[in-house]
Amino acid sequence: MVNQRILGLDPGLASLGFGSLSLPESGTDFTLLDFGIIQTKAGVEVSLRLQTIYDDLHCVLKEAQPDLVAIEKLFFYKMANTILVAQARGVVLLVLAQCQVPYVEFTPAQVKQALTGHGNADKHDVQAAVARELKLDKIPRPDDAADALALALTAWFQR
Repeated sequence: MVNQRILGLDPGLASLGFGSLSLPESGTDFTLLDFGIIQTKAGVEVSLRLQTIYDDLHCVLKEAQPDLVAIEKLFFYKMANTILVAQARGVVLLVLAQCQVPYVEFTPAQVKQALTGHGNADKHDVQAAVARELKLDKIPRPDDAADALALALTAWFQR
């Protein structure tokens, strides 16, 4: 049986979540490979923070060797925050293009719908669903990593 590796990415400038799963071609026996965050330091020039994301994401991709990446679509929250997230997301898309890794995008509502059955679920409900689907004793931390795993699971469910 051939396994597919899916990497979920939750873009952000301060913290970019990632979560990697190995998934069977059929069935539901997910294997959690890795999860965590790429973190940049507040107070550091934005260009240097984007460079950190660029460099560290190359390392994550090399380690995870994904067949597919699931990334959150950009949505508007606060204008200043949205611009910073958009810049980080642009770096992510550049790295994916350089590494020739295909990707799919999901809105937060699509992720909520896929994992909980309703598009207006709260963050805790989604994270609890991640823990349940992956048969974990507790919700993965930090939140950005759990969100990235939710994206990877959504990509699997939507295949």
